[in-house]
Amino acid sequence: MAHNDPMTDDELKHHPYEALLPDTVLDAVEAQGFGVSGALLALNSYENRVYQIGLNDGTYLVAKFYRPGRWSDDAILEEHRFALELAEAEIPVVAPLRNDDGMTLHQFSGFRYALYPRRGGRFPDLEVPDTLTRLGRFLGRLHVIGESGRFNHRPAINVERLGSEPRQFLLAGDFISGHYQLEYRDLSAALLKRITEIFSSGSAPRQLRLHGDFHPGNILSTDQGVHIVDLDDCATGPAVQDLWMLLSGDRHEQWLQLDELLAGYEEFRDFDRRELRFIESLRTLRLMHYAAWLARRWDDPAFPLAFPWFNTPRYWEEHILTLREQQQRLEEAPLSLI
Repeated sequence: MAHNDPMTDDELKHHPYEALLPDTVLDAVEAQGFGVSGALLALNSYENRVYQIGLNDGTYLVAKFYRPGRWSDDAILEEHRFALELAEAEIPVVAPLRNDDGMTLHQFSGFRYALYPRRGGRFPDLEVPDTLTRLGRFLGRLHVIGESGRFNHRPAINVERLGSEPRQFLLAGDFISGHYQLEYRDLSAALLKRITEIFSSGSAPRQLRLHGDFHPGNILSTDQGVHIVDLDDCATGPAVQDLWMLLSGDRHEQWLQLDELLAGYEEFRDFDRRELRFIESLRTLRLMHYAAWLARRWDDPAFPLAFPWFNTPRYWEEHILTLREQQQRLEEAPLSLI
């Protein structure tokens, strides 16, 4: 069966999330002492399953059901402790709710899940003056907390996990076909060699606890301020990992954005500008990791429905073209500030 063919009924019923029925979700919330009204709305999440749940008192909460087999209990609890630590420092992170026993991670019908207060909002408009400066302040404060402790069970931002392992997974399977596989094999090998050289040059960056996936989609803006959500990818790595995804446009535009971002960041923490040389490497690793993530999750019925363009000849042609553009950017002088 080609990977972009519809899944059979037999394949569908064997995916773990097929057992996560609406009644199961509502019963899991009730098991934590909440009276549910029956209102349930699936939110935009693919790695996990996330639902907005209506309560009898007219309020709402959010239930997050972790993908089976992805994280250990220790890794999830470390994520929760980090979120609670940030929230206690008045950094606007949406942290999990504790039950009467102080627990944040629960189990029901074979699923692990956590409950969160509902926080609405919209994507921040990064073109509004001072938005990046305010986000920089939050990141500076977040990283001060981040470097005050360490993760023992969370992953690291590195070439092996984000580049080499995804590459090996794609080449070992039959996702990339024909001449595209040969192109990808040679190009990805050259990219990882160059990225390894960049990370190995100069002094090693300071490692700290990070949000790990700090893009505009994980920031909810309201008239009262912003909320930072989804620490599911929190990890250990260099501070620049949490900054570069807020930059877009041409080189001059990114320079202006970075200047505004660091104006807020450095009110609370010094930023090592030598880390700017890693931006294009981190961008390349994210692109490689994303392609393999889609491939790894292709047995989940939600993925072919949400990403029908994946695993087509056109997708791999465009992916390889994007990686070739990144290969050129890796040879350019890194973004810098005076």
